[in-house]
Amino acid sequence: MRTLIYVPIIHTIADMGSLADELQQKSVSAIGEKKWQNHIDNVNDYWDEIESYFESPDIYIKGTKIYQDGMFVDGEPAMKIVNEGIKSGSKNSEIVAKLIGRGAILIKTEDFKMVKNEYDGLQSILKSKTNIKKLFQLLRYKISKPIFLRRRDRFIAGRIAETLGENETGILFIGAYHNIRKRLPKDIAVIELKEIAKVRKYQKAIQSDSKRNVKEYDHLAKYLSKK
Repeated sequence: MRTLIYVPIIHTIADMGSLADELQQKSVSAIGEKKWQNHIDNVNDYWDEIESYFESPDIYIKGTKIYQDGMFVDGEPAMKIVNEGIKSGSKNSEIVAKLIGRGAILIKTEDFKMVKNEYDGLQSILKSKTNIKKLFQLLRYKISKPIFLRRRDRFIAGRIAETLGENETGILFIGAYHNIRKRLPKDIAVIELKEIAKVRKYQKAIQSDSKRNVKEYDHLAKYLSKK
């Protein structure tokens, strides 16, 4: 039996590289500074809880294989990406580096072209100079995004199936909107460190202006940091 610890991640601004500043400005503009700061606090608490789980002495790390959202290389180039993430303040990158320091192995998880296609689609929206161009790029991205995700999900699931050996354990750090689990072979036992469905609901709730969702949002925010 193979085991995969599934960590549905919430991307932080630090994870977004060169798009970080523009994404933060647009996020604050969309939901307001107070709600945005509250969201930042919730996400920080979430990552603290993830880190706490892996720091447990009961978790055997040596030889564990790490599969990381967006990681299209391995070896030295992969470590360079991880270290750049740490410099930017990415908690995800910090946790991955600590796991590697304890003997975990970082695996090439994604295809470069697939990751770049999705990145370019997002960048085209942020770089649009006029509202008409921005609307056009946004519509195009919304149509294309599910296709991008499906292609990436199939590739990621394939990489896990190919590289995770019998009786081995892997850790998958992946955005909550990905749908990897259903594409994995049946002999891989999946442990959701946090329920994927609840993390997705939280991400939808943070974008909602409806007062009816306030109670649900508070409940989900507490869930993120619940030990």
